Amino acid sequence: MLERLGLMPPQASTFAPQVDMLYVFLLMVTAFFSVLIAAFVIGFSIKYRRRSDSQRTPHIHGSTALEIAWSIIPLGIAMVMFFWGASMFVSLKRPPDDAMQVNVVGKQWMWKIQHLEGRREINELHVPVGRPVKLTLTSEDVIHSFYVPAFRIKQDAVPGRYTTVWFEATKPGSYHLFCAEYCGTMHSGMIGQIVVMDPADYQAWLTAEAPAPAGVAAGGESLVAAGRALFEKNGCVTCHQPGSVLGPMLAGIVGTSVTLQDGSTVKVDEDYLRESILTPQAKVVKGFAPVMPTFKGQLNEEQILQLIAYIKSLGATPSASGAADAQGKTGP
Repeated sequence: MLERLGLMPPQASTFAPQVDMLYVFLLMVTAFFSVLIAAFVIGFSIKYRRRSDSQRTPHIHGSTALEIAWSIIPLGIAMVMFFWGASMFVSLKRPPDDAMQVNVVGKQWMWKIQHLEGRREINELHVPVGRPVKLTLTSEDVIHSFYVPAFRIKQDAVPGRYTTVWFEATKPGSYHLFCAEYCGTMHSGMIGQIVVMDPADYQAWLTAEAPAPAGVAAGGESLVAAGRALFEKNGCVTCHQPGSVLGPMLAGIVGTSVTLQDGSTVKVDEDYLRESILTPQAKVVKGFAPVMPTFKGQLNEEQILQLIAYIKSLGATPSASGAADAQGKTGP
């Protein structure tokens, strides 16, 4: 109804109806209690107004039942709001395992997007209808915010770390993309669109030859292939190979926990890999010397994401697994 009245954007994702239902519920609760309280204030003002100078307000005894009622009822309503909102938040933060992977880098003042297959876009994202899409976001400069009103999703892109959000589009079409965090003088111009296509049309678009967007280097190799090239070009393979005493093996490392020199443990995820590439001395794996050089200033955010994609693609091998079990240490 709100959409037909022009008060809400179209519902174009699986989350949109859920978000709107919660929003309408909050509006109804707010409106109900606002009218109820206003009515009581006006009614009591009239009923208990002072009619003469000699009139005195009679003593009013409290009501235990009333006190309990107006404590329990609002608490119950608040708990409904909390658990309803919390369940939606958890759903937004847990993308399906088969979600399509897309990397997004915010930069003053544009969105740089790369698909796992290698296709790149600027201020535009093509996705198939009916398929979950997981976005991994970061920023090259300041905080940006990836906001798609029709999908009811909004996620900050923060410099120095990775954030994720996912959606599943339900209607083909083009939908507005905004930056919802003030990021500089051209913030209002940091806009784009999400193009939702039928699966067959999307596959044709994905495999079609296309010139690289302005400001993006040519080349349509996949993230994994680009990451492998960077891995070899920067000499990473020299230290991170089976039997090396300089650095641990990386095969199958993502998702595991590693022990550091100080005895603490840390889970190997995208943020840990990024930190190990840019600040390798911050968390040194037990059993290895802090000899890895930093690549800060040598790799941009897109290249770091490519390296991470390659490391994640390295499945555990029998030799790698056996060596890791024997040594009891793995990690960048």
